[in-house]
Amino acid sequence: MGARLPAILKDAGLTAFVAAALGIFIVGFRTIDIGSTRGLSFDYEFVDLAIAVATVFLGRLGLQLAAAGQRLPAIALGVILFVVGVSPLKMPSTFLHWFVALGGVALILRGMWPWAQAAIGSAGASPRGVALKQAGTKWFGWALLGGAVLMPFSPMADQKTMDLGVLILTYVMLGWGLNIVVGLAGLLDLGYVAFYAVGAYAYALLSTQHGMGFWAVLPVAGMIAALFGVLLGFPVLRLRGDYLAIVTMGFGEIIRLVLLNWVDLTNGPAGIGSIPGPTFFGATFTERAPAGGQTFSEMMGIPFSSNHRLIFLYYLILALALVTHLFTQRMRRLPVGRAWEALREDETACQALGINPTNTKLTAFAVGAMFAGFAGCFFAAKQRFISPESFVFIESAIILAIVVLGGMGSQIGVVLASILLIGMPEWFRDLGNYRMLAFGLAMVLIMVYRPRGLVAHREPSVRLHPADPGGGR
Repeated sequence: MGARLPAILKDAGLTAFVAAALGIFIVGFRTIDIGSTRGLSFDYEFVDLAIAVATVFLGRLGLQLAAAGQRLPAIALGVILFVVGVSPLKMPSTFLHWFVALGGVALILRGMWPWAQAAIGSAGASPRGVALKQAGTKWFGWALLGGAVLMPFSPMADQKTMDLGVLILTYVMLGWGLNIVVGLAGLLDLGYVAFYAVGAYAYALLSTQHGMGFWAVLPVAGMIAALFGVLLGFPVLRLRGDYLAIVTMGFGEIIRLVLLNWVDLTNGPAGIGSIPGPTFFGATFTERAPAGGQTFSEMMGIPFSSNHRLIFLYYLILALALVTHLFTQRMRRLPVGRAWEALREDETACQALGINPTNTKLTAFAVGAMFAGFAGCFFAAKQRFISPESFVFIESAIILAIVVLGGMGSQIGVVLASILLIGMPEWFRDLGNYRMLAFGLAMVLIMVYRPRGLVAHREPSVRLHPADPGGGR
């Protein structure tokens, strides 16, 4: 160990130097407005940068020690960082307390991880361990559902929290739809936002130009998006891997450019506004009733509140997401679902077994696109205004990141990844300049400790042995 210590210190020092070089422009100083006549000036925050770099140095040192088998020194460094982070020592920023404390916690976990992994592995190998794991996953899913149902009635359910909840559930639904294509069928789709846009514009055009309501357009939007999914599926039947990703990405850009340039139909970059929102048995969520109609407050005999519409939208997207989940779980146990998983594992062997890969790919694209169309229809009804700028490539990347981060093929993993990827930047918004640093740190830690996703292991859809729990017929 003594011979390796200089190399470990050199590596930690180099890591700290890189962190200082990258962080000096983000943490070291920021521009401030000192008046209309004097312009901009710099506000230096080198103390913040020094504390962050020191934390990085000690953290990297601890990680290297743990990798070399010196777990107790790594845990000791983690304890020191955690104590400093939670201590009442005065630091320039509250974020630094969190940064130092979380760094200490991560280091402690890294030092203890081999022991915990050995204990979990020995326990999980037994039938009792497998049963406990299955029961724990099941009850955790029910707990998440219960929390989602009761969230509007919690004390912290203000307008901002409800808006964030609607946004997270929208991405959960999109993630579950893309999970069919990527997680189950193994087809890398980088243009998934195109079907999202098709559903949104289908509702916007049919409602504003033909007077159709939300509930009438919802299935139509899903069918139109599914048709576009089939149209995408035909050109990519012979493609795999990176080539498939490039073509699907191009398809997404084609749809966006068509929406941007077909001004007569889509109104181009100006977008479509005044889109009617969804109704509750014909009742609108407005203060005054339209001609010949009634409002939700009049129907229920309660005073008008702007929160009624937000709560209704929350439960609406929750119901649509649950329908997506139940449909996907049912499809996985049908022959088409088994064909998706066989295609993902080995397309050549799948074809040798008599499974038609053409039909399998087309059904995966169509079903996944259908749920994106449903989500797009809801998005247009909620926003009441859409434009091509809402459906850029970064949206497809975020949805794909949700599927990969959650664990491909895992339904509950998509939920956890959506909460992290969509909710975390909003929760950390009060941190100002440090918001994206905290978000990036969280992503790095997840990829280091869970490289295969938050829920990397899932039970097979069908078991060959009928005595096994959850077995198929």
